[in-house]
Amino acid sequence: MTAAETAPATPGERIREAVAAASLGGSEAAREKQHAAGKMLVRERLALLFDDDVEVEDGLLARSAEGLPGDAVVTCFGRVHGRPVAVIANDYTVKAGTWGQKTFVKITRLQEQAVEMGVPIVYLVDSAGARITEQFESYVGRRAWGNIFANQIRISGRVPQLCAMFGPSPAGSAYIPALCDLIVMVEGQATAYLGSPRLAEMATGEKVSLEEMGGARMHCAVSGLGDVLVQDEAAAIAALRDYLSFVPSKWDEPVPMAAPREPAEHRPVVEIVPERENLAFDVHELVEAIVDEGSWYEMKALWAKELVTGFARIEGRAVGVVANNSKFKGGVLFPDSSDKAARFVWLCNAYGVPLLFLQDISGFMIGSTVERQGIIRHGAKMLYAVCEARVPRISVMVRKSYGGGYLAMSGAPTWPDAQLALPTARPALMGPAAAINAIYARKLDEMEDLDERRRFVMEKQAEYEEDIDILQVASDNAVEAVVQGDELRGELARRFALYAQRPMPPYERRNGVYPV
Repeated sequence: MTAAETAPATPGERIREAVAAASLGGSEAAREKQHAAGKMLVRERLALLFDDDVEVEDGLLARSAEGLPGDAVVTCFGRVHGRPVAVIANDYTVKAGTWGQKTFVKITRLQEQAVEMGVPIVYLVDSAGARITEQFESYVGRRAWGNIFANQIRISGRVPQLCAMFGPSPAGSAYIPALCDLIVMVEGQATAYLGSPRLAEMATGEKVSLEEMGGARMHCAVSGLGDVLVQDEAAAIAALRDYLSFVPSKWDEPVPMAAPREPAEHRPVVEIVPERENLAFDVHELVEAIVDEGSWYEMKALWAKELVTGFARIEGRAVGVVANNSKFKGGVLFPDSSDKAARFVWLCNAYGVPLLFLQDISGFMIGSTVERQGIIRHGAKMLYAVCEARVPRISVMVRKSYGGGYLAMSGAPTWPDAQLALPTARPALMGPAAAINAIYARKLDEMEDLDERRRFVMEKQAEYEEDIDILQVASDNAVEAVVQGDELRGELARRFALYAQRPMPPYERRNGVYPV
């Protein structure tokens, strides 16, 4: 062995070796276990997310001398669609991605840098939560794990915060995704829960599986926590990249434009939308007929399906779409769909994305069940969000536009920039059946002959329907325009381009008192 081979490593060589080792993450066995579970390593995820390589990374060597490289989290910057993005990514191969004392220091530092620079933050979540063994250094006090959530709330609405869930996010750490603008969940891998099934059984006696307790599909279809359900990690990362194409890097920048595209091939709108209000149709087909091909990005597609929300483009301009879907529950608004709408409207308003409402609404659901669920306060939340929105807002009466549902769907009295209507529009306080039942309730109760009663109801409903005339409404100047179906896209494109010229009015108060 030569003298050169036995000489101690230089400081530079030692650092290079440490960096190379830390970049691998956990042990070889831990990395193999991650792959065996069908999951990517953290740097494989970053390679898919960024246009090119990681540009800047902080804290790579944190706790590497203790065998915990990076303290189980990668904090770095890279580019997505050419724009800088900050990333906080758990490394499950290091102590199951758990949070230590240096973990929260790294996370909070990157959060602070991102908001100062005005760049989006992406959280790649795959963590077993906080380490109980380090709770006394990290739980109580002004510099503690809870700073992460406090920062998220302070950042909210200033720069986009996105989350992709590739694995667990238990207990308090579940609030990282919950406080983000977007939550993408990988089916069969992602879980979120405040208490594990084992803890739930100890506390309540309930026996439940992990998937039932906090699985990805449950959260995307039942609880409403998840926004997008995907089948694999590559699809999750693609969903993050797609979302970032619709929003600016920070709240006061223009919304990114894209090259205009014609809509996908579709039936004429007059064939898509049935004239009869009681014939259900899938509003997705109408959306696809209006927006640029391939631009539709739906959020919460599996939850509260009676209302559709998502981003799209019209002649290259990003818009947020809120549409009643009569195919599910008649498109009536329920507590969950009201919350779904409010959340989405607030999201669009935060980042300057114009709003398009497609109204086909008979109202809010009625009955003791929904009253007990708080339909009034949930509906108030939706109405509040709509009336508070300052971005350009266009509403289209597609068919029925009845009662309080019409107002919640950005009806003319809520001051949208324009209230348009298709020839099939039917605006009224109530639909024919409900109105006749209300107007002639006593007379109908007195009718003993069922055939006579049926004839009377049909006659009065026909008379009532004759009065629901969009031409009369337009004559009263209650709508800005009645537009033919095949001309709707062009009308929307011209109006959104025009309304984009008006300045955003200044805020005149700290905040309103939001409905519960």
